[in-house]
Amino acid sequence: MSETKSANGGKVKKIPMRQCLGCNEHKPKGELLRVVRSPEGEISLDFTGKKSGRGAYICKNIACLKRVRKSRRLEHNLACAISPEVYDRMEAELSEEA
Repeated sequence: MSETKSANGGKVKKIPMRQCLGCNEHKPKGELLRVVRSPEGEISLDFTGKKSGRGAYICKNIACLKRVRKSRRLEHNLACAISPEVYDRMEAELSEEA
């Protein structure tokens, strides 16, 4: 991991930034939700950020998910077709998490 010195000489950990596919804002990785396509092709939400597979990030709100669903950006980013049932399941999981 990359570390830099702060003004007072202590080490400061670099915070990884990721871009939301819905609103295009750059935010710290921990504030965003990772959508992952597993090597088997299954699409799921990764609340831990540690699942293996191709990932894309969205904000933890339903408005961004709806925007991504309408624009089909997630399908382009993960390079696979995503059925409406998967979007509905992700929306339900996001609602439970909130």
